Amino acid sequence: MDIGKNTVVRLETKGQKFEVVVVPEKAFKLKGGEKLPVKDVLVTEEIFRDVSRGEKASESSLSQTFGTSDPLKVAEEILAKGELLLTVDQRREMVEAKRKQIVSMISKSAVDPKTKLPHPPTRIELALNQARFAVDPFKPVEEQVNEALKVLKPILPIKIVQFEFNVHVPAEYASRAYKPISSMGQVKSSQWLDDGSLRISMVVPGGSRMEVLGKINDLTKGSAEVTVEEI
Repeated sequence: MDIGKNTVVRLETKGQKFEVVVVPEKAFKLKGGEKLPVKDVLVTEEIFRDVSRGEKASESSLSQTFGTSDPLKVAEEILAKGELLLTVDQRREMVEAKRKQIVSMISKSAVDPKTKLPHPPTRIELALNQARFAVDPFKPVEEQVNEALKVLKPILPIKIVQFEFNVHVPAEYASRAYKPISSMGQVKSSQWLDDGSLRISMVVPGGSRMEVLGKINDLTKGSAEVTVEEI
């Protein structure tokens, strides 16, 4: 069977081999912990003994091995427990995508403890290269961020911090500014005042402090009152 740019997830269990054809990017996300419908990951719902030869698994072998011949239920188990077979190019692309996610998350969450300013993504990426940090395409981003921070600290002054923003938006801008401002952080409280103005208290990742301040100023033409405190 010609699978083109798609690839295979293979599971060897109870002395037998089973394979499904998948969309590489979606299978990669699924294996990395993202929740996706099995149907969206599969190219075909057929279960194979050997995709390259076009040999399909029989219903009896599926029932004996998985306790069901339902292809979607079988495929779900294969996707959960099997090995995603990637070409060198596919793996390189997925590693690079995961690296960008890690760098972005660190840039948004961490700052230089002296200046309280975020490190630019390029600086973080160069430091990770210097530390020879190896990205695992299948391990969750959050877990790898913690590992990356450990290797970055001897190279960069860096610290994960959060800031509490207390924002008072004048009535003139309150209604249209509420949704975009509240989406910039984790809202602790919000209150509409009698004069139509708005107060919002929210927690913002350290590396996003200046970006959030800029957006609030843009939304309110610089009229919002904002206090920021590290927490």
